[in-house]
Amino acid sequence: MFIMRKYILHILIVSFVVFSMPFTEAAEEARINLRSSYRDLSLSQVHSMTNISIRKKDEWGFYGHSIINHSYEKKSINGNNVVKDHATGLMWHQSGSRNYMSWNNAKVWIRNLNISGYAGYQDWRLPTLEEAVSLLESGTRNNLYIDPVFNNEQWGIWTGDKHGSDGEWSVYFSLGNVRWRIKNRYVRPIRTMK
Repeated sequence: MFIMRKYILHILIVSFVVFSMPFTEAAEEARINLRSSYRDLSLSQVHSMTNISIRKKDEWGFYGHSIINHSYEKKSINGNNVVKDHATGLMWHQSGSRNYMSWNNAKVWIRNLNISGYAGYQDWRLPTLEEAVSLLESGTRNNLYIDPVFNNEQWGIWTGDKHGSDGEWSVYFSLGNVRWRIKNRYVRPIRTMK
């Protein structure tokens, strides 16, 4: 009887390993790739971004939300909180900066974050507009258009993308929109998981 149970257990383990491999590979292949390099984006380029549902366009940007089905995992690494998004392969700083600041100061803040090696990494950066917009939810949670896995203090964040010499692009979680020509925002750094 013992040998039979051991044999059945062995078959179950081998079956699980063999049959789960294609699903794991398929899940990794299904990852949504978002642009990770900064660009100068016109209003029309922003209005035509993919993975977005736009409710209303305006002269400063748009109101809308991401259509990506995220797979968030909050994790503490070396006592530092991060959020892994398995759908996009991105890792986010869970809270971001405590203060809002200018775009140039945001870049300094991230440089200092990298010097300190937050969560053991030194490749943190501002998100691109596509990456930041991917966080916008269709409805409010905790009074913000962002999943509650993230800290709800940061109501708007900078991106690394510009709108010519007129300003930089940012995402408002308080209103569920995208804007340029703003003075101060919070910083929510991102890095690409390898």
